[in-house]
Amino acid sequence: MRPYEAMFILRPDLEEEAIKELVARFQEIVTSRGGEVTQVNEMGRRRLAYPIKHFREGYYVVLNFNSKPDASEELNRVARITDSVIRHMIIRDDE
Repeated sequence: MRPYEAMFILRPDLEEEAIKELVARFQEIVTSRGGEVTQVNEMGRRRLAYPIKHFREGYYVVLNFNSKPDASEELNRVARITDSVIRHMIIRDDE
């Protein structure tokens, strides 16, 4: 298993319940493929450096996890098709 770090910027107009559901969905994708989530850091609402999809702010979530590559590929696929995610990035966290 490899260590990964995923960062998601969610729409700032989402309600707290919708944010919790999205984070739980991302965690479930990792754990259902045999991975383990090591840390979830909800950084909260922050101002963006430049507008993304006409938003000036976004809700940042960082997810650290260990898994096989197929879990990160599925997480990437789901983030791309989720309308509430305005930007995302998944990197392998090798030391």
